[in-house]
Amino acid sequence: RMWSTCAKASKTSGRRRPRRRSPASAATVEEFDFASAHALVVDAATGAVLLAKEEKTAAPIASPTKLLTAMVVLDAKQPPGDALRISDADVDRLKHTRSGVPVGAALPRSTLLELALVASDNRAAAALARHHRGGIEGFRKAMQRKIRTLGLKATAIEEPTGLSPANMASAEDMARVLRAAVRYPELARMSSQPAVTTTVAGRPWEVRNTNGLVGAPGWDVLVSKTGYTREAGLCLSMLLRVGERTVRLVLMGAQTAAERAVDVQNIVNALSGLPLVAHARPPADRAVPARAELSPVLANDIAADSGDPPMA
Repeated sequence: RMWSTCAKASKTSGRRRPRRRSPASAATVEEFDFASAHALVVDAATGAVLLAKEEKTAAPIASPTKLLTAMVVLDAKQPPGDALRISDADVDRLKHTRSGVPVGAALPRSTLLELALVASDNRAAAALARHHRGGIEGFRKAMQRKIRTLGLKATAIEEPTGLSPANMASAEDMARVLRAAVRYPELARMSSQPAVTTTVAGRPWEVRNTNGLVGAPGWDVLVSKTGYTREAGLCLSMLLRVGERTVRLVLMGAQTAAERAVDVQNIVNALSGLPLVAHARPPADRAVPARAELSPVLANDIAADSGDPPMA
C-alpha cells in the first residue's frame, strides 16, 4: 500500500502518533510510493514517527539480525582478545554463502564482531554465537532475554546470522533495536566503519562495509546493518543524521538495490525539503513527483544492480 501520514496510520492502530513536521517545500507524505514492503522513520530525539509503512507486520529481516547478535555478544563481556577458531559448524549449509574466513582460522573475538557487522560475514557471526558462554544454547537463551528486555513483541530469532527466514521482526521492532544500539559504543563504532583490515591465514584482508553510504561524502551514518535473502528482500537498519536531525531508518523487503536506493534518497529528500526521486516504474494511476537526482553513492547501487545481491 502507499505510504501514509502518521495521523492516518493512527486510525488503524488506535494510537495517535505525532504528525510529521517538515519544511514547507518538502514533498507531502501522500506523494510517497516507496518500493520497500515495510518501513519506518523515527526522530531519534523525540521518538516521533515521521514516516511509516506496514511497520507493525513481522517479516524476515536477514542480516540486521547481526545487530542483536552483537548486543548479546557484548552483553556477555567475554575477553575481546580471545582467539576464536572457525570450525565446520560455522559453515553456512542453509544458503551456502561464502566467507573470507576459512575453517581453521583463529581470530580475536573483537575482529570477528567487526567482520560480522561490517562485512556481514556469516561464519564470524556463527562462531561468536558458538563461543558464547554456554555454547550455542547459551547464546539462544541470552538472545531470548534480549528480545524480552528490549520489548520486541514481533521478533523471533532462531540463529545468529539472519540467513534463516525464521528470523523475523517488524520495522517497529528494528527501530527499537537501533535505539538500543547507541548504548553499545563498540557496536556503533564498528558498524559505522567504511572498511576493516585484518590478517587471515597470514595474509592481510580488507573488507568494505556492505552499506556504501558509510563513509561516503555527505552521509553521516552512526549505526548501520544491511541484509539480503530471497525471503527477506533487501533490508536496511540505519541510524542516520540528516541536517540537524538524527533518525532511525528501517527498510525491509525491497526487491532490488535500485528500489532500496531510491527509498533511502526519498526519505532524506523529504526530511530536507527536496523533491522526490521517481522510481523506475511508477504505478500507472499515480503522477510522478518532481524528479530529483540520486546521490552518487546511491546511483552506484543502481548501476551495480544486476541480479540478486550476495546474501548477507
